[in-house]
Amino acid sequence: MKKLTAIALLSIALVSCKKETKTITKVDPQTGKTTTVEVSTDSIKSENSSVSAAPVMAINDSAGVFHQTFVLEKGKSYPLITIQKDVQTLTAPNGQSQSGTSETTDEMSFLVNGFDKGVYDITINLLGKKNTQSSGGKSVSIDTKAAEPKEEQFKMMWKVNKALVGNTLNMKMDSKGNVKSITGFEPIYGKISASVNALVKDAKDKEEFVKSFKASFNEKVLKEQFTKNLVLFPAKGVKVGESWSEHENATPDGKVKLTTTYVFKGVQNGVAEIAVSGGIPKKSDKQTQQQMTRTMSSELAQNGKILLDQSSGWIKNQTMHVKTSQTETLSDGKQTQTMKSVSNSTVTVNP
Repeated sequence: MKKLTAIALLSIALVSCKKETKTITKVDPQTGKTTTVEVSTDSIKSENSSVSAAPVMAINDSAGVFHQTFVLEKGKSYPLITIQKDVQTLTAPNGQSQSGTSETTDEMSFLVNGFDKGVYDITINLLGKKNTQSSGGKSVSIDTKAAEPKEEQFKMMWKVNKALVGNTLNMKMDSKGNVKSITGFEPIYGKISASVNALVKDAKDKEEFVKSFKASFNEKVLKEQFTKNLVLFPAKGVKVGESWSEHENATPDGKVKLTTTYVFKGVQNGVAEIAVSGGIPKKSDKQTQQQMTRTMSSELAQNGKILLDQSSGWIKNQTMHVKTSQTETLSDGKQTQTMKSVSNSTVTVNP
């Protein structure tokens, strides 16, 4: 009886120790050959568990096609600092040149308040504005983080910028970067209006100024700005090495188009890289009036790169170089005069 009990116990132990197995087919990524192996189902469960626990990437790969989404953390602020530096050189008909430099900095941040039903609730903090102009060895800075400038012609710009910063807007944006709404403009308009009271005496002039400000700072304008800066991948997704282009009007009549071409370079060390090129081909216009011929030609070339954080989808850095050249020639058949203008601009986002 004791012997039978021992055998029974041994059988139970063997059954409990035996692992369930499953036959799977593996493909060698180098040779393409397939092999059939038997593995423990526990190992499969463990592998599946580790995969499901992996963090969700905002820039994700599905069968070699990458898509951009946004995976933002509640309570975290994401920066959007834009710096544009322009160096313009004018060359007179006598060959003499004069250069001037202007630099503008806009600083804001996006605080994530929450995420509900696929939509982020975000507070946009307007943090600072700075304008610097240099020419002929002189430089003037209009900085909201510094004191009011002494020059009368710059006081109004400083007061308006000072009234703008320190305010907030509320934005609703889905995980694909579609901005649903931006609200909170009216209190800002009120502060802007009050800031020019002491400087603009004429009521009509003041009304026109506020109207002009509203036209450049409203929901539609900011939606377009944020979409252009934040959403870079096309909706269909892209493969590594694939390119796509966007076209926008460079003139009000739409006859001249600015073409921007993007190339997805890939993802490395958690950073997605996009190369940018394009511009406006050289255009010429010739008109003759009263025996005087005027010829205008211009062109624009741009190049740069954009880096995106793979985990959040947020822009990590962008550097764009834009060169604009314009030539104007006047001729009466006997004498010819030519004026040249060259502008070299560098736009940096999140330096």
